[in-house]
Amino acid sequence: MQITQTIIQFPDIRLKTRDAHKLRGYFGNLFKEHSPLLHNHYQDGTSRYAYPLVQYKVIRNVPMLIGFEEGADLLISLFLKIRELDIEGEYYPISAKNIHQTRCELTVNQQLYNYAFETLWMALNQDNHRKYILLDTKQKKEFLNRQLQNNILSFYKGVSFRVSENIMGVVQLEEKQTKFKDQQMLAFSGRFTTNAYLPEWVGIGKAVSRGFGAVSQI
Repeated sequence: MQITQTIIQFPDIRLKTRDAHKLRGYFGNLFKEHSPLLHNHYQDGTSRYAYPLVQYKVIRNVPMLIGFEEGADLLISLFLKIRELDIEGEYYPISAKNIHQTRCELTVNQQLYNYAFETLWMALNQDNHRKYILLDTKQKKEFLNRQLQNNILSFYKGVSFRVSENIMGVVQLEEKQTKFKDQQMLAFSGRFTTNAYLPEWVGIGKAVSRGFGAVSQI
């Protein structure tokens, strides 16, 4: 199955990885009348719980917006209207912005793909965090392998790609601590191998709209 992906980058602006959620706040507010896809809230204030089709990231210090399917078309329509960034009162005039739209072929097959996490992967929610910390080293890796498979499947479902093949995944990770909504959270850096193709910079796991779990092929 093919899906559309749009990537907007601001190559002359440098931000910190943790600023991704500020990008989300800025653009979600600036274009709040256009679509709930930009901030994952409907007009009545209720949350959109589906996989985020517009994601905000800072990769290697470069801020970017990434959209899939309807989100990809939405970013194209808003591209010319983006003239500056306001990150908590600090203004960044945009002297350059790049846009790239492509068609990605999603597939699960016998080929193995290697990916690195460019930003921390938040693999665990409250419930499975409690389970995870009780496991030994081997069990933890097996647990995270399953989480990876589930996260990839959640992305596929989010873009309406239905798979009949089994998704396989093997992780090589290090535990990290990160702050999320003023709470210390367990997250992971590292890489993984899977038989499922993923588009460049796609986010998997929790809080992908805020930049977590962005992957690149290696």
